[in-house]
Amino acid sequence: MLPQPSLSKPQAELVSAHLRAPRAAAIAGILFSVLLIASFLLLRHSVPPDPLEPGAWLRSGAGSVVTALNLVPFAGIAFLWFMGVLRDRLGDQEGRFFATVFLGSGLLFLAMLFLSAAVAGGIIIAYAAQPDGLLGSPAFNVARAISYEALNVYAIRMAGVFMIATSTLALHTRFIARWIAFLGYSLGLLLLVSSRSLDGILLVFPLWVLLISLHILIDNFGSASTPGTADR
Repeated sequence: MLPQPSLSKPQAELVSAHLRAPRAAAIAGILFSVLLIASFLLLRHSVPPDPLEPGAWLRSGAGSVVTALNLVPFAGIAFLWFMGVLRDRLGDQEGRFFATVFLGSGLLFLAMLFLSAAVAGGIIIAYAAQPDGLLGSPAFNVARAISYEALNVYAIRMAGVFMIATSTLALHTRFIARWIAFLGYSLGLLLLVSSRSLDGILLVFPLWVLLISLHILIDNFGSASTPGTADR
């Protein structure tokens, strides 16, 4: 077997810079946004927003719910990549305090999102095993309430904190436009104080991430097309 040629130092630095390019964060953010929006829309179409509903959706819309839940892990992976690339680009500029809030709120958001999806998936599996005994039982009511609260209270609040922390870092480092940061402050506060029953509030966070990602991607391609401009 022939030995593989090793990269020279300039080549290795070029590859490393390419892996850390802003477009990697932008693509990850777009994937996260598209997958999470698709998952939320499928759930909204199939599952009534009322946590006290009797579970009629299990008879008619379980297939769409399973599809939506299967999108959640891939959205989470894309969001982790999005956070990782952003932190790498910020480097020492991010500051310890806001770096901790940025990372902690993002991870807690994912944890609550995964918890809600896992409980909803457990309900579907339990219904398939014992359809007559689940609906109307205390176990169903508790599981349905946990899934609802984890998503509509805790995940949403952590998303709001993440938006505020990211907007603060953006103002300090200027990696996105200032108006997007100020919009992030407004929408983050909205998520923090919003009612759990406010219809469509779940879409605010992925739409904001999508806006950031498109801005980074467009700005990066604009910089790359300008002669003598380094990749930011």
